[in-house]
Amino acid sequence: MQQYKTKQEKSTFYKSSSWQKLRLKALERDNHECVWCAQEGRVTTQHDAVLEVDHIKEIKYHPELALEIENLRTLCKACHNKRHNRFDGKEKKWDDEMW
Repeated sequence: MQQYKTKQEKSTFYKSSSWQKLRLKALERDNHECVWCAQEGRVTTQHDAVLEVDHIKEIKYHPELALEIENLRTLCKACHNKRHNRFDGKEKKWDDEMW
């Protein structure tokens, strides 16, 4: 079974035609909308933000689910960053910037 632990392995996977085709199917299934925003009553589409397809169970830990559409969901970049505890890369200089 393919492993996706290194940056190179992940890069190769995300550039593959199998992933690109499945990614488009997931976007179509989710109506090109962020599913988390939709759950909160907001509409976030590709016209509003960058949309990304997220693996619900990460491929690093569940490589067998890498190409299972049931393991995918469309998220906007902001929600995807929240999901992975990623931020914009800027270091906060003051406590009040955290709010």
